[in-house]
Amino acid sequence: MAFSNSGRTQTSLAEINMTPLIDVVLVLLLIFMLTAPVLQSGIDVAVPKTRSVNQVTEERQVVTINKDQQVFLQDKIVNIHELPTLLRAGSANPSKKIIYLRADERVPFGAFASVMDAVKQAGITNISIVTQPIEK
Repeated sequence: MAFSNSGRTQTSLAEINMTPLIDVVLVLLLIFMLTAPVLQSGIDVAVPKTRSVNQVTEERQVVTINKDQQVFLQDKIVNIHELPTLLRAGSANPSKKIIYLRADERVPFGAFASVMDAVKQAGITNISIVTQPIEK
């Protein structure tokens, strides 16, 4: 596009300003970096540390027991007596279902055993206990 202004020709510059785009991308990157650890589970639990820990990337149902012995299914608090019914509700064959059990290290064994029993009452036999690796 040429413009003539008193005998001189000027061309217009059509460039995209990259600064706002870079700012938006960096802000989005920062937001995702901060929220990614929170997406794992919203319940604060200090799981026990062990030497052998398997890294799992699949999405499974998680039953959590916090330090106050409250039981959660995913992120929702549930009554331990309703837990078998809620676990059975989602699948036709509960024996093939896999459950992750996260328990705070300060939870008494009796509470842990009660939750394990409730999961087994649902017909689920494949229960994985979530732990953290020991830091060297």
